[in-house]
Amino acid sequence: MKSNKKTLGILAGMGPRSTTPFLELVLDECQNQYQATLDEEFPEIIIYSLPTPFYLDREIDHRLMQETIVKGLEKLEKNGVHSIAMPCNSAHLYIDDLQRSIPTKLFNMVEETVKELPLKQVRVTLFATPTTYHSSIYQKEIKEKGHEFVFESNWQIELNQIISGIKKEKTNPLNKVLWNKLIAEVKSKVEVIIIACTELNAVMDEIPNEIHLIDSSKSLAKALIQDYLK
Repeated sequence: MKSNKKTLGILAGMGPRSTTPFLELVLDECQNQYQATLDEEFPEIIIYSLPTPFYLDREIDHRLMQETIVKGLEKLEKNGVHSIAMPCNSAHLYIDDLQRSIPTKLFNMVEETVKELPLKQVRVTLFATPTTYHSSIYQKEIKEKGHEFVFESNWQIELNQIISGIKKEKTNPLNKVLWNKLIAEVKSKVEVIIIACTELNAVMDEIPNEIHLIDSSKSLAKALIQDYLK
């Protein structure tokens, strides 16, 4: 099939290292869902990599953060995109207000990710930034689906080290060492890990078979292309 007339929007750059991996996931979904091969078979995509005032080590100015994101959404809107994917979990704290700010469809990353949970009850944990974790946007949805949420405080400390390391130097071998150590601690205590930090795409290529990993970025990319094909 040739690319249809829909132009897809991606508001990325939160953080900057997550932009390219998300685009790769979107292109993978084109091949998975409708066997895109030729260049003309892929969608037209406008990508805006938007730097935002986000910090791991201090409180976020939520008013400033929301205003910054709205400006990015409006820029994509003015370019006539059909729908927008925003591969940043922390930005979904404001998802309702963000959707009200533009008439264009804005995908809800949290909802799309939780849809991937098994039907049977399982123990689920969350790998995310402190901002996403403390917002409880995932925990609420996980529990409403009837699953048990499991988390230990030291896991967040280790996650912060990994995320900070990736932001500073993506290819530093220490990032993978810390990741493998964390997985070894977690794997006996949960059946499912939700990856709700796009930076973690840099280290999560190796996961033990006994753990079911749900990547929020992949769930969002899947939903974006499903909607594109309608």
